[in-house]
Amino acid sequence: MPNEITIGLNRTGMQASPHEAGELLETLEMGPEPLQAVPSYSDRDDPRIQAAADLRLDYAQAADPVGSVPPPMSLKGVVGSAKEMLQGNRMHILLDKLGERAAFERSGTRLYDAFLQKLDALDEAMPEGMTLSEVERHRNEEASHYNLLVEAIESLGGDPTTQTPCADVAGVQGMGLMQAMTDPRTTLPQALQTLLSAELIDEASWELLIELAEGFDQPELVQRFTLALEHEQRHAEHVRMWLSAALSQSALGRA
Repeated sequence: MPNEITIGLNRTGMQASPHEAGELLETLEMGPEPLQAVPSYSDRDDPRIQAAADLRLDYAQAADPVGSVPPPMSLKGVVGSAKEMLQGNRMHILLDKLGERAAFERSGTRLYDAFLQKLDALDEAMPEGMTLSEVERHRNEEASHYNLLVEAIESLGGDPTTQTPCADVAGVQGMGLMQAMTDPRTTLPQALQTLLSAELIDEASWELLIELAEGFDQPELVQRFTLALEHEQRHAEHVRMWLSAALSQSALGRA
């Protein structure tokens, strides 16, 4: 069966060549044991940790921000931002998080498109409980969430085409998920695990966005975001169920 986990000649582990492993450990002065605890950042006596920590600290202190949120271009945005500022609120933080969710939902839509293509390429039986129509429903709801967020940004006077700082970070995060999904070597369970990772991020992120919208007294957005959260909760439940069925079939030969 294509793209199936098999037993093969895997030489990545040190136990595959114990003699050479011992020589390597002696050379690195790591002691005779092949497995040792990774030094902690708090272990300042270890010169390796100290050097790495100092280098990262230098970079962190010298780094510029990932990006910025532009000032509102519309009269509605200017008035809304000024009103929130008088109350001690910073509207640009909400717009930044809305941009983040929009970027991730766009990536999520593409992730499901890639998953559908992988299903075609693998040409194998779907796990128990999975249907093509339900996968496509998930995909379409992800796309609808993106459209919802575009509307939300516009309603607050923001520009939905802006890549905000958090949107930039979300795009980088999504790249790893997409690379795992589109890798031709990944199996169906591995693809489902990738989907589950995205859905769990989605679920938690919508919860946080709802809390933020409540703080800005946006009841209409809270209502619409809550429906999106319900979609994501169902997505996560379904994908976990499909992954469980796929793993049971692969490992135990039964659903």
